[in-house]
Amino acid sequence: MPRPLSIGNGNLLINFDADLVMRDFFFPYVGMMNQIEGRRNMMGFWVDGHFSWLDEPGWSKTWGYLDDTLVTACTARSERLGLALTISDAVHYREDLYLKRVVIRNLRSEAREVRVFFANDFNIDESDIGDTALFDPDLQAIYHYKRKRCLIIDGRIGPSAGKPARRARGARGIAQFSTGRKRFAGAEGTWRDAEDGKLEGHLISQGSVDSAIGFQGELGPGKEQQLYYWIAAGSGFDSARAIHGLALTAGPERLMSETATFWRNWVSRHSEHLAGLPPELASFFKRSILVARTQIDNRGGIVAANDTDILRHNRDHYSYVWARDGAMVAHALDLAGYHGLTRRFFRFCERAISRQGFLWHKYHPNGSVGSSWHPWVRKGDFLLPVQEDETASVLWALGRHYAADRDLDFVDTLYPTLVEPAANFLANYRDPETKLPRPSYDLWEERQGIFTYTAASTYAGLMAASLLGELFGDRTAAEWRAAAEEVKEATLTHLYDKKLGRFLRGLYVRPDGEASPDYTLDSSLFGVALFGLLPAGDERVLRTMKLVQDGLWVSTDVGGVARYTGDYYFRKSDDVERVPGNPWIICTLWLARWYIAKASSVGELKVALAILEWVRTHAIPGGHLPEQLHPYSGQALSVAPLTWSHAEAVSTVLEYLAKVRELGVTVEFSEEDRLALPSSYR
Repeated sequence: MPRPLSIGNGNLLINFDADLVMRDFFFPYVGMMNQIEGRRNMMGFWVDGHFSWLDEPGWSKTWGYLDDTLVTACTARSERLGLALTISDAVHYREDLYLKRVVIRNLRSEAREVRVFFANDFNIDESDIGDTALFDPDLQAIYHYKRKRCLIIDGRIGPSAGKPARRARGARGIAQFSTGRKRFAGAEGTWRDAEDGKLEGHLISQGSVDSAIGFQGELGPGKEQQLYYWIAAGSGFDSARAIHGLALTAGPERLMSETATFWRNWVSRHSEHLAGLPPELASFFKRSILVARTQIDNRGGIVAANDTDILRHNRDHYSYVWARDGAMVAHALDLAGYHGLTRRFFRFCERAISRQGFLWHKYHPNGSVGSSWHPWVRKGDFLLPVQEDETASVLWALGRHYAADRDLDFVDTLYPTLVEPAANFLANYRDPETKLPRPSYDLWEERQGIFTYTAASTYAGLMAASLLGELFGDRTAAEWRAAAEEVKEATLTHLYDKKLGRFLRGLYVRPDGEASPDYTLDSSLFGVALFGLLPAGDERVLRTMKLVQDGLWVSTDVGGVARYTGDYYFRKSDDVERVPGNPWIICTLWLARWYIAKASSVGELKVALAILEWVRTHAIPGGHLPEQLHPYSGQALSVAPLTWSHAEAVSTVLEYLAKVRELGVTVEFSEEDRLALPSSYR
């Protein structure tokens, strides 16, 4: 199930599913140490002798965010229980503190008692071995802890529940609690104990444990009651208690309000340029920046996605730092002016780069090398298990970063540790005869060969390194520039097919040393223009992208661009002629970016804007973008949110706005213009 809600601050990331159930609790790294591991931390209600968890049938729900914030705005309603809920969630922008506000409204005409329960199911540091859950009689709160992790769980109910403790007259804390075993020795978990409306009060449990807490309130006829629940996360008792103390002294209402204010200000730096966009698209642009921020660790790791439901498919996940994804996200954030965030990413790459000058397949958010499916041996010969475009993309993004930020001192600190080793690797890791990059894995991580996208990124990476080297008078810069020009010439010679009138996806080197062409139509051929190997309006790019547009658009009511012909990942149709693959958000946006790059008229800009609107309308309610869509239903497939999808949306919007300014035009966009896609799409 995709994650329609994500809140975080760069240390603590929390995801909710469509049932408004907490499913992921990453701490202290974004994307690493998921303290829930996709299980269900639930909220339940007992009233008039009836009980229901929020994820059970009978609840109608809506979800979303307060505008331009990372504070959720959700509702739930149960006619059976006669309750309506308004729910807000936030992670404090600075402190590692999760806050929940629930306003409970009585839909009945008589006074009633309501009991609200929270089930706390944590596997500390992704293991249920040796955990402890206990009740602290001093704080009147629940602890879950192990080693260097401590979570303190508390809350208040009543009209003044959100106020500082000294002013919260009439607010009541935890009324019931219990700890116990879970999924072990026949025990399901303490959450079962809540379903009769009464918890047994077991004080401490160790091993595979969970806890539950309950609050009790009275609801007058048609009246409301408010409840605050929070979790303070620390590296031990003292740090967690300090954060818990902040919730008591400042009050959760103020902390949630200042978090909303912070994010509104943080995301508004481009507001003056968004006036030319449809209002819904301007709002979606800001949502994409905010969602991307939740997926970025404060130590620099830009995580691909943090939706752990993908574990059901391959026992691994997307909670890794791919240098390629990170470079594309960093570039988008640099375009948007968030240079401080992107500097951290380049520092991450500086720490992660290998002694040989390449970046490995992927990394954990703490910088250690991640899992991989790339073999190190092919037909008895050693093979670098890398995707060369990842290393190249980081240099390209760093060059673009300097162009946007002009912080030469920052680049100077990275030059000997990141730029030089990476550029030397790219320059040397080439075939001595063709001058093309040696075989490596493609950007889709599926095949090993020499690919147009990889060659274009290698050209761009070497050019960026050369330009940076010239800033410091490094004579090696000329060698990198010469290598880049050789890669460009070789790409145009070996990877462009004059008979077809388009670029090849790639070449495969046979055992006899000869090259076998791959004619598969692939959306990544946009890389030729993206990385500046050729202008977007070059006839070779025009012909290639027109074929991509015609051949990879999904001919269903959903639409969108597939990765390549015959894509099998999460395949939902064998009708390859109409559905060459599932529509991917990034591939569809590449088409929009091509239209923008070559645009000389309002009409071309309207096509790009129509594609952007297509992307916006296919986001999950609340604004999250998945990796790909079901070609017939339009439902999200694979993971959501995907950080790269949101970054592509940000880049596309900003490139569109820049082209509007460059052309000096005004684009009037109407409802009819939403159909301004090329006729071949219809």
